[in-house]
Amino acid sequence: MCQFCKPPQLEATKGCTECKASFCNECFKLCHPWGTQKAQHEPTPPTLTFRPKGLMCPEHKEEVTHYCKTCQRLVCQLCRIRRAHASHKVTPVLSAYQALREKLTKSLAYILSSQDTVQLQIAELEEMVKHTEVNGSQAKEEVSQLIRGLCTVLEEKQAALLQAIQESQQERLASLHHQVQEHRAMLENSGMVGYTQEVLKETDHPCFVQAAKQLHSRYRSVRGPQGVSGAGDLAHALSPSPSAREGRRCVSSTDLGHWWHRDDTKAKALKLWQRCEEVRGTSALVEYLDMDSVYVLRVKGCNKAGFGEYSEDIYLHTPPAPVLNFFLDNRWGFNRERLAISKDQRAVRSMPGLPMLFAAERLMTSCHLSIDLLIGDVAITQGRSYWACCVDPSSYLVKVGVGLESKLQEWFQVPQDVVSPRYDPDSGHDSGAEDATVDAPPPYAFLTIGMGKILLSHGSALTSRDPSGCTIPLPPRIGICLDYERSKVTFYDAVSFRGLWECGVDCSGPVCPAFCFIGGGALQLQELVASKAGEESEDLTWGQALSPWARAQGCSDSRRAA
Repeated sequence: MCQFCKPPQLEATKGCTECKASFCNECFKLCHPWGTQKAQHEPTPPTLTFRPKGLMCPEHKEEVTHYCKTCQRLVCQLCRIRRAHASHKVTPVLSAYQALREKLTKSLAYILSSQDTVQLQIAELEEMVKHTEVNGSQAKEEVSQLIRGLCTVLEEKQAALLQAIQESQQERLASLHHQVQEHRAMLENSGMVGYTQEVLKETDHPCFVQAAKQLHSRYRSVRGPQGVSGAGDLAHALSPSPSAREGRRCVSSTDLGHWWHRDDTKAKALKLWQRCEEVRGTSALVEYLDMDSVYVLRVKGCNKAGFGEYSEDIYLHTPPAPVLNFFLDNRWGFNRERLAISKDQRAVRSMPGLPMLFAAERLMTSCHLSIDLLIGDVAITQGRSYWACCVDPSSYLVKVGVGLESKLQEWFQVPQDVVSPRYDPDSGHDSGAEDATVDAPPPYAFLTIGMGKILLSHGSALTSRDPSGCTIPLPPRIGICLDYERSKVTFYDAVSFRGLWECGVDCSGPVCPAFCFIGGGALQLQELVASKAGEESEDLTWGQALSPWARAQGCSDSRRAA
């Protein structure tokens, strides 16, 4: 309503920002007469809240026209020329307006464009929250069911053990009561004891013989006291017999598996199968096996139709020492032109290529074949270690063994060509240089393999007319066992664990697995420890029956110490 009309007030049609009031047409003309300063006021639509056309400086009551970037505030013309803002960065309001408007526009556009992504992420997070709650509830229920099942099994085991103890106790008590009765029967003949003492006082020989003969007959009819068993026999009766803890042990997997112990000293073998845990699937991992032992395994499957028949006994051998896992060293020393190492550093292939072909031109005058040497990335400094490898039967010449790390490094630094047998790492005897003394062990020991055969020169004379007598067929796997303290290395047929050869080696320093190649060949390190429970393996003996042994690993120079 008009603020200047006399009652009754008329509706306002105009407003004045300078006067901060609303007017009707007549009152606006009266308050803004021609020829006065108020006539210059610009009319605005009527309103109850009046805002000045521009911000005013609170100090000078002047309209602000500039922006001080240093103070980050609006200033008027008078503030700008004052000493307080003399050295500050002052810019016109229009420039500040444009810069801030552009920044706000970009920020708003980014927020608006990100809203869909944020909403999608929020939805995903809410879905994950729901899944987490559901999974947590299911896990709690499963744990509760498993605990209840375990409690039931424990209660059944407890009842069975208590029943066995009760039966053994009753049997033992019955035996003890019978012995007590026998001893009491002996006490009932105490009168005969007194009579015997009187007969012994008789000095007349005929009378003594007549009385003693009848008395002796009565003594023979009476049973003497029996041996008394100790109370500890009850615990002995409840414990397994010694024969059950000796002999071979066997393991089985798949739904019904049992361990069994056999005493070969008896005519009839005693089989005590110990049932393994239920196996869901076609493979199982058996842990805590003993080294250098023979395990026998049998399995039978189970499905909806019921249980099947047991399989035949499968004999599994465990290594004679803790398994040493290592990789082939591809960082230094080996010939990259002739040797190719796989990505997992578990296999190597020798490819002679053109250099060997060119060297063939000199074979008429001298032997110019090169030895390619490759070592493992471990350095053995103590204890007993075992590893296995598979050699390609088509390999021309491969040497598998161990060597003193310092001597192997000399080979790497000063490569030698085989111009005489002296440069052969095993000099034809697989056990070191010929110049070595009898007492000092050689710095390296190798088993020579070539063309699907193993050379056993120590078993037959090299001058024999029958060369086949010096060789044996190459088994699928070769096992190497190093006894560092005894300075001994043993080579095995890693399938049957039959010993092939044993020799001494210098263990005065770190010893490394080593492999030599002459000509084409290939070699694969065998994984003897199952890395994951339930993981299937090509070889049941290694992939499913061997347990992980503890391995200490440290760092010694550029290689690991085992």
